[in-house]
Amino acid sequence: MRRLLLGTCLLALGALGGLLWWRLGGRAGGTDGGDDGGGALASPLPAEARDVLLVTIDTLRADALGFSGNREVATPTLDRLAAAGRFYQNAHAHNVLTLPSHVNILTGRYPYQHGVRDNSGFHVPAELPTLATILAAAGWQTGAVVGAYPLDSSYGLDRGFSTYDDEYPRGSSPAAFVIAERRGDEVVTKALAWWKAHAGGKRFLWVHLYDPHAGYEPPEPWKSRYAARPYLGEVAAVDSFLTPLLGPILDGAERPAIVVVTGDHGEALGEHGELTHGLFAYEATLHVPLVVWTPGIKPGRDARWARHVDVLPTILERVGVEAPADLPGRSLLAAAPAAPTDSYFESLSTNLNRGWAPLRGLMRGGDKWIDLPLPELYDVVSDPQETDNLVDRERRLANELRGALPAESVWPPKKGAVGSEQAAALRSLGYAVGQAPVKTTYTADDDPKRLTGVDRELHVAIDHYMRGRYAEAAAAAEKVVAERPEIAEGYEHAALALRQLERPDEAIALLRQGLTHVVAQESLRRHLAQALAENGRANEAVALLEPYAAAGEGDTRVVLASALSDAGRHADAIATLDRVLASDPDDPKAHETYGIVLLRMERDAQAREQLQRALQLNPQLPIAWNTLGVALYRLNGAEAALDAWRKAIELDGTQYDAMFNLGMVAAQLGRRDEARGALARFADTAPPQRFGGDIARARQLLRELGG
Repeated sequence: MRRLLLGTCLLALGALGGLLWWRLGGRAGGTDGGDDGGGALASPLPAEARDVLLVTIDTLRADALGFSGNREVATPTLDRLAAAGRFYQNAHAHNVLTLPSHVNILTGRYPYQHGVRDNSGFHVPAELPTLATILAAAGWQTGAVVGAYPLDSSYGLDRGFSTYDDEYPRGSSPAAFVIAERRGDEVVTKALAWWKAHAGGKRFLWVHLYDPHAGYEPPEPWKSRYAARPYLGEVAAVDSFLTPLLGPILDGAERPAIVVVTGDHGEALGEHGELTHGLFAYEATLHVPLVVWTPGIKPGRDARWARHVDVLPTILERVGVEAPADLPGRSLLAAAPAAPTDSYFESLSTNLNRGWAPLRGLMRGGDKWIDLPLPELYDVVSDPQETDNLVDRERRLANELRGALPAESVWPPKKGAVGSEQAAALRSLGYAVGQAPVKTTYTADDDPKRLTGVDRELHVAIDHYMRGRYAEAAAAAEKVVAERPEIAEGYEHAALALRQLERPDEAIALLRQGLTHVVAQESLRRHLAQALAENGRANEAVALLEPYAAAGEGDTRVVLASALSDAGRHADAIATLDRVLASDPDDPKAHETYGIVLLRMERDAQAREQLQRALQLNPQLPIAWNTLGVALYRLNGAEAALDAWRKAIELDGTQYDAMFNLGMVAAQLGRRDEARGALARFADTAPPQRFGGDIARARQLLRELGG
């Protein structure tokens, strides 16, 4: 039995789905369609109407819905909600990433106030009140069902929720290169079950649907209907998924509630050279839909400048619960303010992870200031595409908005460590992940506008890797290394591709080169240790990671344990894994590696237990399935092992060990057709550099079987 490539989760972007051009206007504050601009916008709630339903739809552009004017998408359920409620057509997020944006919504605070500034390396402070903790303390039953990893309970948003359903498989899949997520219909099914089970009291339910996030792969019938624009297909599918949840409330079949629907951020779809989101904070990713529906509300379009920090005060005011006094937001059901309220925003991921200039900004009505080495000022009402930079013509306004940036938001915040599984998961979703050196000054060369080519090459490398075009993936990543040698992602993506090409010496040399340029080295060292161990240099891998044995991240110590076992130090590997599992008993890769080590020690029954635990946590681990097959073969005989090897190959078509095992054992059992199929596939596809002797054995057996 061999150890195979561990791999890193990556994501193919897929088709961008075309650009969207619809925009929503309204420079001044105020309302239309059902309000005179003064007074409260909703009559008092009936005493029994205290249920709260918050729906957040990931990566949802403001102009991607029927009620916002898009005639190329069908969103009848959300259109109906917007028609019966209030549609805040000038609503904006404060971050363009999933985790910090949801923390803004659920705490009612700006990112510099709650401290969560990126999708990785940050945690919601335990002492911070959230909508869930406030409502739970006031007697509400609280539940959440989330669709994908960026909102995993490990980040701390689960506080206050009696149920926090994030039951997607843990850990990454080396074969699929995508992080597990749940489709929206599964999320809504779970949410409905919770909603109905808690009908006896006041309910607060948060439902998060992830579907519109890249890559855009809507299910049928939306895949066919929106073949040219798969992003819109995802949006249409989400609308349909929400019908069983929202329909009964709108129909009156459920008791009255306050319903809030918004997007956490938008999607660039190629605008300004940005493929997805997280790089800039233009309107394509900062402008979001926001709808509030509740009994007694005055329906209509509301042109005030709304913010995500206004969501929590709106909900609490409506259900009669006092909000914390220090919140920056205000209820959107109160009369519109006479003047627009400032709205802070930021996009800091590429600063934290790549060392590029931090992006902060401020909106005051339609005036938008973007604070970068190459600063920008736009009037987003007259110029919604943000093509006319007014910074040189409107210097007084530019200076005013720059001076209004909150002093507390000044860079840099502190970012925590990011484990390899966490990094793999987020990279699979298209996010920058790493830890860049902290700088105090930035030049125009650090401005992300001048680095869109680097960002695109990283996306291209990921896309090629996903499609099995490893030479092209390596070439794209090496371009990044040449242009920005301080970025760890370039080395790691290139090395992964080179390893797939059976060019381990080049991968090792490149990763060693990276260690001379990248400041935060633990991630690179993990990649290098894996490459060394796979190339028969386990002792070098151990030496590389031993400095992290006591205080390294759990993922680093799992790789160290694997290298220790490869070096024959099984007892040391077990001790290392015991420490990892003591702090995180649900780490699937730790259990998988534990099973491999125990199998090498011929402790087959214990190995089986560890491997079954790994697969219980994440059934998408092909190496665990292959290794489990070996354990079952030893314990229960040939027949018991076949299904495990079949599953390994089904999950990962490059599981050559499983192909060989399946072919040999099927031949032993007299299953000639299955044996010939597995052995022929192995002989034709396995890399000769690693499997030369086994390929010869397979071909010999094929001749004996008549294949």
